[in-house]
Amino acid sequence: MSLFSVFSLTVLYQLLRREPVGDSLRNMTWLHQGGRLYAFTRIELVATIAVGVVLGALAVCALADAKAKSRGICCNCRLKQIGLAFRIFASDHGDAFPMSISPNKGGSMEFGSEAFRHFQGLSNEMSTPKVLVCPSDTRKPAHGFSLLSNANISHFLGVDAKESAPQVLLAGDRNLMTNGVPVGSGLLQLTPNLTVGWTAQMHNNAGNAAFGDGHVDSLSGNRLQEQLINSGVATNRLLIP
Repeated sequence: MSLFSVFSLTVLYQLLRREPVGDSLRNMTWLHQGGRLYAFTRIELVATIAVGVVLGALAVCALADAKAKSRGICCNCRLKQIGLAFRIFASDHGDAFPMSISPNKGGSMEFGSEAFRHFQGLSNEMSTPKVLVCPSDTRKPAHGFSLLSNANISHFLGVDAKESAPQVLLAGDRNLMTNGVPVGSGLLQLTPNLTVGWTAQMHNNAGNAAFGDGHVDSLSGNRLQEQLINSGVATNRLLIP
């Protein structure tokens, strides 16, 4: 609660109990108009303060909602940058993403379940590792790609994603849950018999996801479930950082 709201409620309480609220407040209740002095009645002053408290509370709620929406938009934009980086990489490597190419050819196929290794392979295509962190996440970006670890990444990686499969998950917010239980780090295999959704950790039970063709969607839990069913693959394998 804001300092103004606390002060207003204190004054309101004192007025209702008919306690003195100080000379400064008493002076504030007087208005000068046309050479004559007018004063607020006690009820008018109470009503004015009450309206101020309500407006202050509404303003705080509006600012919180706007901030959350801004973070969601920023996360969406960063995932678009990640999707673009994968597509640029693919254009130089026979339409293949780094997780399907040997390290001898610039890929990361042999690095297995370490998600950060696959993102490190995009250091030439991404301007900064900052794009790998969602603004709503508590994780902090790495100071450089050479220092990157799973702790500096907010997004899962779709192991089987490819540019020719536009509905397969490529990357997305890591705060997933299956059958109501939050998932941990490592390889996650999503099959049709699992109920998939998002926790409230980052975007209030929703999330952003990038797909094989680079497009990004904001998804509710139900829409994520539908997307997995319509992805065209029986099992979606995701690396959770």
